[in-house]
Amino acid sequence: MDSSQAVWRKSSRSQVGGNECIEVAAAGSTVMIRDSKDGAGPVHLVPSPAFRRLVGRIKGGGLDL
Repeated sequence: MDSSQAVWRKSSRSQVGGNECIEVAAAGSTVMIRDSKDGAGPVHLVPSPAFRRLVGRIKGGGLDL
C-alpha cells in the first residue's frame, strides 16, 4: 500500500499547528493512520470496521483519552 499517494486528513477539531494529531487516509477496506508531525514516519494499517468501532468508542466517551 503506497501511503505517498493517499489523501490524508485530520479531524476538524484539530487546532492549526497542533502537535498531538493523527492523520487518516482510506485505502480500500483499510484505514491508514500516521502521526501528523511525521508524514514520512510509520503508517499503521487498521481494518475499516475496527477503525469505525474505535471512533465510535471515542465519540461515545468509552475511552479515557
